[in-house]
Amino acid sequence: MIGKSSPSSKEAAAGIQQLEGYLLAQSRVREARAHAVVFADRMPWLTTAQHEQVVSLYTQDHIAMSRRALELVVARAAELREEYSARYQLLRRRLLCASLTALIGAAGVVLWHIPR
Repeated sequence: MIGKSSPSSKEAAAGIQQLEGYLLAQSRVREARAHAVVFADRMPWLTTAQHEQVVSLYTQDHIAMSRRALELVVARAAELREEYSARYQLLRRRLLCASLTALIGAAGVVLWHIPR
């Protein structure tokens, strides 16, 4: 490993985040498959091939539904971030204007009371 530098903390954090995402996704797939097996087991008349097909289809549908829900949450989070950022900027401007008004008012009072 001569000449290779160690990964930066940003790269390490990104790698860890990617690994966490992968593990979470695999966990969701296992969970969906477990639900699918329980669902298919309620139909004892299915052949083994049919049982596996039901499990596979149910798993795919469950994962697709979870993905859509997650995409909606991500989109809503982005909307809220934009909305709250705009509100924050407005509040900052209002606070700045109020502070400047108070400062100018205080300076005016001080100047008014200075003996001439």
